[in-house]
Amino acid sequence: MNKQKEKTVILVAGAGGFIGGHLVNYLFSKGYKKIRAVDIKPLEDWYQLNKKAENLKLDLSDLKNCQNVTRKVDEVYNLAADMGGMGFIEANKALCMLNVLINTHLLMAARDNYVKRFFYSSSACVYALNKQQRSDIDELKESDAYPAMPEDGYGWEKLFSERMCRHFMEDFGLETRVARFHNVYGPHGEYKGGREKAPAAIIRKVISAKNAEKNGIEIWGDGKQSRTFMYIDDCVKGIDMIMHSDIKDPINLGRSELVTINELVSIVESIANIKLKRTYSLDAPQGVRGRSSNNTMIRKLLNWEPQISLKEGLNKTYEWIKRELSKNG
Repeated sequence: MNKQKEKTVILVAGAGGFIGGHLVNYLFSKGYKKIRAVDIKPLEDWYQLNKKAENLKLDLSDLKNCQNVTRKVDEVYNLAADMGGMGFIEANKALCMLNVLINTHLLMAARDNYVKRFFYSSSACVYALNKQQRSDIDELKESDAYPAMPEDGYGWEKLFSERMCRHFMEDFGLETRVARFHNVYGPHGEYKGGREKAPAAIIRKVISAKNAEKNGIEIWGDGKQSRTFMYIDDCVKGIDMIMHSDIKDPINLGRSELVTINELVSIVESIANIKLKRTYSLDAPQGVRGRSSNNTMIRKLLNWEPQISLKEGLNKTYEWIKRELSKNG
C-alpha cells in the first residue's frame, strides 16, 4: 500500500485554508509523496504551507485552471470555498452560491482527465431548517436533508453540489465521496476578522478579556443555541477514511457531543481559569437553534467516529490562539 501511496498523485483544492492545510500535512504523514496544493490566496497568506507539496495560487472557479491542475491526478479533495462563520455566511449569500463554480468545474475537469476519486466537503448547513428549531434537537440523520430546506445561500450551494457529485458518479463513472462537516475547529485557522467560527471567536474573546483584565464577554444570541464541534485531527482522518471507503452517499462527519454556546463559553473559561460576565447580542447572526450530528451511519460503515473530546480540542486550540495573539495582537 505504501508503494501505491507513493505513486498516487493528489490534488488538494483549498489547500491554503484551515482544513485544506491540515489535510495536506496529514496526507504527507500517511505516506503520500505527490501532492498538488492549490488555493486562490497568495502563498504568503496560506494558513499552512508545506514545502514538500507543489503549491499553486490559482482561481479554481475558472474551468481552464481546473483542467490544468487535474491532469495526471488520481484523487481530488475539494475543500475550496469562499466561506467563514455564521456572520460571513449570513452577510454573503451570493458569494457562497458562487462556490458552485468551483465544484462544477473541478468535477468536469476530473471527468475529462480520468481522475479516479473525488472528495467533496459538504456541510451540516444542508439540513432542513424545520428540524433545527430547538436547542434540544434530535440528532440529524443523513436522510434529514430532504425534503430540501437548507440554509439560504451557503446551504443551498452545498446541497446542489452534493447532487452534482452524485450525478457525475451515476452518469460518468467518477467515484465521488461526500462528507457533511459539523463545525470543524482547531489551530491554524481564522480566529479574528469576521470569518472565524464560534470556538475560535470565543477563545479569542476570553483571552483578550483576560489580557486586558476585563470581566466581560459578548455572546452572539442568547447563548442557548446548541451545536456539536469536531476537532481538526478527527476531521482529516475522517476525510481519508470516507474517501477510501465504498460509501457512495453523503455522510455525517462530526462529533455527537452536543453543547450550548453558554456551555462552550464555560469550557473555555475553565481553560483560562477566569469567570466573565456575559452580555448577549440578540441581533447578531446566530444561525439555527440547534444542530447535532447523528453518527449511526459512520459507526456502522467505518466502525469509527470522531473521538477527540471538546475539552481536549479546545485546550489545544486555546494554546495556539494564545500564542498567535501574543505575537500578532
